[in-house]
Amino acid sequence: MATQAPTMLDLPPGPRQPRYAQALQWVMRPQEFVVRQRERFGDVFTLEFIDGQPLVFLSDPEDIRTVFTGSAEVMHAGEANKVLAPVLGSRSILLLDEAEHLRQRRLLLPPFHGERMLRYETIMAEAAERELAIWQEGETIEMLPRMQAITLEVIMRAVFGIEDGLEKERLRVLLRTMLQQTTDMRQMALSLLMGPESERLQRRLREVLDPVDAELYRVIAEHRRAPDLEQRDDILSMLLLARDEDGEPMTDIELRDELMTLLLAGHETTASSLSWAFEQLTHQPRTLERLTEELRAGGDEPYADAVIQETMRLRPVLPIVIRVLKEPITVGQGRFRLPAGTRVAPAIILVHLRDDIYPDPYEFRPERFIETPPGTYTWIPFGGGMRRCVGSAFAQFEMRAVLRAVLTNFEIEAVGGPERIARRSLTIVPDHGGRVRLARRVGAADRDDAELGALAV
Repeated sequence: MATQAPTMLDLPPGPRQPRYAQALQWVMRPQEFVVRQRERFGDVFTLEFIDGQPLVFLSDPEDIRTVFTGSAEVMHAGEANKVLAPVLGSRSILLLDEAEHLRQRRLLLPPFHGERMLRYETIMAEAAERELAIWQEGETIEMLPRMQAITLEVIMRAVFGIEDGLEKERLRVLLRTMLQQTTDMRQMALSLLMGPESERLQRRLREVLDPVDAELYRVIAEHRRAPDLEQRDDILSMLLLARDEDGEPMTDIELRDELMTLLLAGHETTASSLSWAFEQLTHQPRTLERLTEELRAGGDEPYADAVIQETMRLRPVLPIVIRVLKEPITVGQGRFRLPAGTRVAPAIILVHLRDDIYPDPYEFRPERFIETPPGTYTWIPFGGGMRRCVGSAFAQFEMRAVLRAVLTNFEIEAVGGPERIARRSLTIVPDHGGRVRLARRVGAADRDDAELGALAV
């Protein structure tokens, strides 16, 4: 049973604007809005949105540590994420807490580690090359939809285990329709205004979710019957074979909910991060040149890793994570004791802009991560603790593969000025989709020259 939420009188100070005004600013200009509040109130402040449930923002790394290292019995993320239940389903790892969450996490983790990444890398490279084959030298493109096409292809092959054919195309159409509907800003506004449990919202969601669910259950059933299930290396096959400590497998409902979770978490967020990476790179010619030289030379790619880390620092696609407190905690260097029932939000978007941790925090400078590796509580685009994203390594692997594919095949350049942050449901994206110009298609001779240059050095 959910704990009674505290009132504003029980919590740290925050703006006194009406709820609708705070919600509008959070949706339209999230970074500017919360930066202003931190400048006014400090590292701990409270916002109140349309749902009437106050949200305490935290941006001191010590407070982040308190939340991320807190016990699963005290820090409930599943309860905080219940707004996602209509789409993800009640058995999604994002909606579970305590023992249920731990069981599901143990079942989900193995496919995302070890030698399997080498197999996924091949899928990622092939998906990128297939997309790049239709790009035309000299054209201007929006990277966000193009990156979404790549990441959806990767999800269908690496996660769902579906190769080419009518089955794949049918699922692709259904998933695209569903993703467009569930990430639409009008849908988000409707959810905020009416609440996620409203009958009207439920009907609209079911219209797009029911066909997807039917297809996912069909795919699950086909995999169960597959005579070569134990030899397959797609994630769905491995989840079908997984057993918990009691020897029990995941149910079809659990599998459906986790597939939907992996789809939304692995498709939308990675595509958004990639579009930000290209947007930032085209406005930093020297950084772009250094990265391109490294990728075309082959071998180790430390600068590519730093570019990915810096992209996710400056433009984290999820600005916050949320926990519901089941017991009181103290934050703000002992100044505030938050009661049970408080919703706390480790603010990724604020921690990443701390100038005491990241000098010149608004500058895109990947070198900072070569000089100093990411900190556990200061670089948190994937959250942290026992709730850290299970697919974090997969996402960074995919970003590296796509950066390599694009920059070894094309020279790219900026179109217009830097793009502002815009909302796409829960994620933040470039307001023009990350526009770039494909200045020139690179031939094999260019790549050979780059490799020879690297050998000469």
